[in-house]
Amino acid sequence: MKLYGYWRSSSSWRVRIALNHKGVKYEYVAVNLIKDGGEQYKADYQSKNPMSQVPVLEWEEGGQTKRLAQSMAIIEYLDDTIPNPPILPKDAFLRAQTRMVAEIVNSGIQPLQNAAVLKKVKELSGGVEHSDANWAREWLERGLRGMETSVKPLAGKYCIGDAVTLPDFYLVPQMYSARRFKVDLAPFPTLARIDAALCELPAFKLAHADNQPDTPPAEKK
Repeated sequence: MKLYGYWRSSSSWRVRIALNHKGVKYEYVAVNLIKDGGEQYKADYQSKNPMSQVPVLEWEEGGQTKRLAQSMAIIEYLDDTIPNPPILPKDAFLRAQTRMVAEIVNSGIQPLQNAAVLKKVKELSGGVEHSDANWAREWLERGLRGMETSVKPLAGKYCIGDAVTLPDFYLVPQMYSARRFKVDLAPFPTLARIDAALCELPAFKLAHADNQPDTPPAEKK
């Protein structure tokens, strides 16, 4: 399997966690989202993902090359084909709640503060200083407030009880992004506690942005 990704892409990061959690060996193929205007816009990569986004998971099966984009689709495919350890509860309502919490990040936070959106915000503001960072903080704070409230009654050691589940893969990269944009995390004690616990797990450590082959040396902690 090959995973096309970028070290700081939260969507790529989620899939790295899932692959590690499921024990899948994969080849990491870096796609630099900044160099030369972004390698994701080159024809070769666009043939893999017409949306010019990361991640893309690629593998050979039955003599065919198969590809999946979008982190949610990739992660649920991995859970369907490698059922252990499971990342969704069996109970139908709790299973839906688990997806709901993950979607707070997937639909309600990350798309509003990704690199392409922030670039457009700065462009539309006429280059006003910090316009992009202020925009990112607003949506991060709003989304994390919703996630804190939603997770609190469901949480155990992690987002949903004491087993690692789907929203845990989404939480850790988003908390990294929040710190990057200097969001005050004091109002989100449940999320901060869970994030700290998850970051001690091997699958999460290995997937961390600081530990990728394409992480710039200056960014490594």
